[in-house]
Amino acid sequence: MWQQVERGGVTVFSRYIRRFGGLLRTGRKRETITPIAWERPFLGSQKFLLPDLVIEQEDRTIFVDAKYKDHWEALQLYRWLDLEEELRERHRDDLLQVLAYSTLSESRAITACLAYPCTVETWATFKERGTVAHRAAVYAGRRKIDLVMLAVPMTDKIDEIVEELDLSAAV
Repeated sequence: MWQQVERGGVTVFSRYIRRFGGLLRTGRKRETITPIAWERPFLGSQKFLLPDLVIEQEDRTIFVDAKYKDHWEALQLYRWLDLEEELRERHRDDLLQVLAYSTLSESRAITACLAYPCTVETWATFKERGTVAHRAAVYAGRRKIDLVMLAVPMTDKIDEIVEELDLSAAV
């Protein structure tokens, strides 16, 4: 199932770069791997960072991490404090992961995106409510990371979706 989601994401974001420009690299092809250089490698845990997708545009780098989880729908239906602690913790882990990826670029503008696959029907509901994407910003001194959580429907009708994916829009 995950491979289907990943291929669908590559298809959508391939079309995205045709529309908005850029170069797409994929984790599946190991094009996005960045080793972690532990002082004592035998004591290190994680050996590398591997974003699912990296889109490099003229002055922006976009890191996309696809998540096949129900966080998106739960976040749409419930207030944060009403969610189960386990779900909130998994979501925090996902945010921290994509924010770690954002440190891999020195681009002037950086977007860290969590992409949540969903059904076409669910996406249509989100589109109608204006909740296909949620945007935020993380600041560290002068550095700003645009954070996007995005619903991506699993469908062959990609052009309509791509129009909703302007990841360069800043918060």
